[in-house]
Amino acid sequence: MALAATIFIARMTTEELAEILNGARPVAVLLPVGAIEPHGPHLPLDTDLIISRAAAARAVALLDARGVRALVAPDVAYGVTECARDFAGAAGVDAAAFSAYLRGVVSGWLGTGASHVSVVNNHLEPAHDDAVRGAVAGFQPSRVSVACPLARRWARTLSDEFKRGACHAGEYETSIVQATNPEAVREDIRVALPEVDVSLSGQLGAGIDTFRAMGLDRAYAGAPARARTAHGVEMIEKLGEMVATEVLEAIGAGR
Repeated sequence: MALAATIFIARMTTEELAEILNGARPVAVLLPVGAIEPHGPHLPLDTDLIISRAAAARAVALLDARGVRALVAPDVAYGVTECARDFAGAAGVDAAAFSAYLRGVVSGWLGTGASHVSVVNNHLEPAHDDAVRGAVAGFQPSRVSVACPLARRWARTLSDEFKRGACHAGEYETSIVQATNPEAVREDIRVALPEVDVSLSGQLGAGIDTFRAMGLDRAYAGAPARARTAHGVEMIEKLGEMVATEVLEAIGAGR
């Protein structure tokens, strides 16, 4: 069986999945979440999903080494997307509808036999993060976790650009896409893009809530021209460790 078919649930048959779920080890389902929204002139609209999927896939091996079988579920593709609303491709969902749907997906995977579901979120709009956390409220902590680099403990492990908040389709995100889906990066455009040194977190904290108002005229912040595949690999490793740790801590708390 190809590697993708051993970790990505969407590639499995029902019998293959049942064999894993009925095995001796607990099974954690890692659920990539993101949004469909603009990421500059050089990255695709599903960039956040690419990042969540890469983090989840890396976490599979880290969890396996620590005795937990993990599988990557099909993405929850649409999210709460207000900041980018002035640009084509910002296909956002109402927060309440998104949260209810995500809760249903999590319940579905628990109902099908998963021991734990970890929501892996890399769309960092605060209203979206709130909706994600609202979706998992009320589940037993040992059964559900959220892995998101907005949490300070994980943000401080990432790049300087990320910590400054100037990281929407900049060096940080572009490097990760280069490392995982290089064909998705419009390299001829990327290399000529000037740095846009705007902190999204700072702007949001000041009550400025759209990319246009922040000065992101091409829907990116940071320095995509500085992106490097090696940097992307390093960031994926850190995000994978984030996911694995959130899962292990939740399961351990349940024990």
